[in-house]
Parts: sequence; C-alpha cells; structure tokens
Amino acid sequence: MELSASQEFASNLEYLSEIGSTNTYLLEQVQKGPETWPDFSVVVTDNQTSGRGRMDRSWEAGEGKALAVSVLLRPVEYGLEHFGWLPLLAGVAMRNAVASLISEAEVSLKWPNDVLVNGEKISGILAEVLPNGKGVVIGAGLNLSQTKDELPIPTATSLALHGVSGFGLDDVLVRYLAGFKRMYEEFNQAQGDPNISGLKQTVLDVSSTIGRQVLVSLPDGNSFTGNAAGLDNDGRLLVALSDPVEIRAVAAGDIQHLRQ
Repeated sequence: MELSASQEFASNLEYLSEIGSTNTYLLEQVQKGPETWPDFSVVVTDNQTSGRGRMDRSWEAGEGKALAVSVLLRPVEYGLEHFGWLPLLAGVAMRNAVASLISEAEVSLKWPNDVLVNGEKISGILAEVLPNGKGVVIGAGLNLSQTKDELPIPTATSLALHGVSGFGLDDVLVRYLAGFKRMYEEFNQAQGDPNISGLKQTVLDVSSTIGRQVLVSLPDGNSFTGNAAGLDNDGRLLVALSDPVEIRAVAAGDIQHLRQ
C-alpha cells in the first residue's frame, strides 16, 4: 500500500496487509534486530486480527475497517521515569487527528488513552516498554468504517458514523504521525519535562476526565469513586475523595465517567 505522505514522518515505516498485533510484531522485530528499527519507526495495518487493548482485552476489526499503528520511541534525553507521558502524548495526537476529520462534534481524551467523540470511544492507545527499559512501543487503534452493529461495544463509534468518507489510510495516518512527531520532538527538547514542553497543559485542555466524578477500577480489583482533580508531573490522575478526605494518584486502571 502506498503511504507516501505518512512515510515523510517515520524513520522506518512498514505496512502489513495482515498481522495479529502491530505492537507484538514491532516488539519482536526490535529484539531481533534493534539496529534496523530507529527512533520513530512505524508499523501499520488495516487488518489486525489479534489486537490487544488495555487490561489484556482483545481488540480487532474486519479487514479495512480499522487502523492499527504502532510507533517505536527511543528517547535519549530522559529515561523510564518520564515514559508515563508518552501514551498521553500519543492520545493527544490521535485526538487532534480525529478532530481534524470530524468538525461538528466534541472530540476529547479520556484518561489515560481513549479518544472519545461525543462521549463514545473511537480510538484506544496501548503502551509497552521494551525489555531493556530503553524505549517504548505505542500502539493505537482507530475505528474507520464500522457500522454501529460492527462495533464491539454500544458506546463505540467510527469515523464513518460521523460522516467521514472518501479518505484513504494514508490520509488518516499522516494526520496522526505528523502531530505525534511534532509533540514528541518538543517533549524531547524539554528533556521529558511536561510543563516546559507544554504537554501537561495540552492534555488538560483536551481531557474529558478532569473535573468529572469517576469510578476508578484498579488492576488489583479494588475500586473507588471521586472527583478527577488533575494530573501530577508523572502523568498520574489525581482523584479527590471525600470520605476519607484525601487525594489519590492513579498510575493505571480503568476509569468510568459517572453521570453528573
């Protein structure tokens, strides 16, 4: 497939006509031959058959129905302690790409990595750190042309359901990669500082989570409710509880927006 526009923003771009998981493939390839996969290498398909979402959920769609893209990041300006911001950065990039295609809708970022259109999920992000801790693979899935019946959950949506048609895979992908690379370079120049780079404020500006009552389900099975009050400098969600009165920082978990 011709992806000439997107190729301009990738150090190495490989299109796969079919693959189980772009994240798994890229992680395996990097371990086999790291020298051939530089910073901002990209793997993409529109036929992912065994995709993985957060909390080990499966994610897949019919051929040509969804975009799956994985980006390898190898920052040298900072270490693992700043990696928590990279999936949020990718989420902003995808949110902006979707917003550029869908004009008459509210497009937002649900912490940590879901892109919503009028409250319905259109994209999700999954980050996986390299075994040596010196890089991370950021995978993103975007619903392209599914009908409502073809989507896995009632609260999901696609570009087609919002009237976006007549586009090619390259048209969508280049919007994501161009914004992603620009923000990534700015974050690198700021040595991973979310305040100096402006990334923290940008995430807050497009978030539909901050200021809402949320139900937090933690990986260990515990859960609690509170008000999403902000983000700390590690990208963790700060949740204010009333009983007892305290602020909890959430690094990982499922967030459900509660009715207000």
